[in-house]
Parts: sequence; structure tokens; C-alpha cells
Amino acid sequence: MKKFKILEHKADLRIRVYGKDKEELFLNALLGMTAGLRPEISNQQSVIRKIDIKSPDSEALLVDFLSEALYLIQTSKEIYNSVKFKKLSDANLEAELTGQKAERFGEDIKAVTYHGLEIKERKDGALEATLIFDI
Repeated sequence: MKKFKILEHKADLRIRVYGKDKEELFLNALLGMTAGLRPEISNQQSVIRKIDIKSPDSEALLVDFLSEALYLIQTSKEIYNSVKFKKLSDANLEAELTGQKAERFGEDIKAVTYHGLEIKERKDGALEATLIFDI
């Protein structure tokens, strides 16, 4: 007789994002991550958060950007749906995140991972990245 039962456990959220340029790619990555949180918006009052990030390369910058946004989401109970980039290079970004307060989240993202991350240019010139989040 077996003394165990295998239980289903979803440990990761995986998204593929596209953008005509780096700004659109980063925005779509943020929107994909926030959609994965399944937020319930509590009101429409707008909130703005400023961020400034330095990283060694574009992939690290994307992970650091999403990690910073995730930290703000979790500590401030806010959800962001817009980004205004003041500076965006391969190793640095300055931006304003705009969003609303969230009542609750239907899913918890623990971390943004580097696993399998690569920003690549497609044949049509658009950028593409696949991201994995630890949930």
C-alpha cells in the first residue's frame, strides 16, 4: 500500500512577451507579470512610483526592473499598468510606474527568475523574451 500521494503543484508562471522596441518589451513584461497576479483593483485613484535601476546587461535590467516593480506591488499593494521611461539603455533605466491601489491579489509571485531568459530580435525586427516567475 502506498504511503504517499502525488499532489499537483504549479510552481512557475511562464510568459512570452513582444515589443517593437525595448520600451514596449519592458512594458509588456510588466503587464504580463501583473496579469499573472490576478489583481482586484480597489479604486481608480492613480499612483506614481519612480524607479532608477542599473544592471550589467539588458537581460539583468529586465529582471531587475520587474523585481523592483514586484517589490513595490507587494509592499504598497498597488498594480501598475503604465510606464514612462525617462532613460532606457542596455544597463540603466529611469522610469515612472503608474497604476492603482489593489484590494488583493489572486496569485502570489515570489520572484522573477533568470532561468532561460534571453532577449532576442525576431525576423520582423521586434524583440521577444520568455520569462519565468516563481510562484
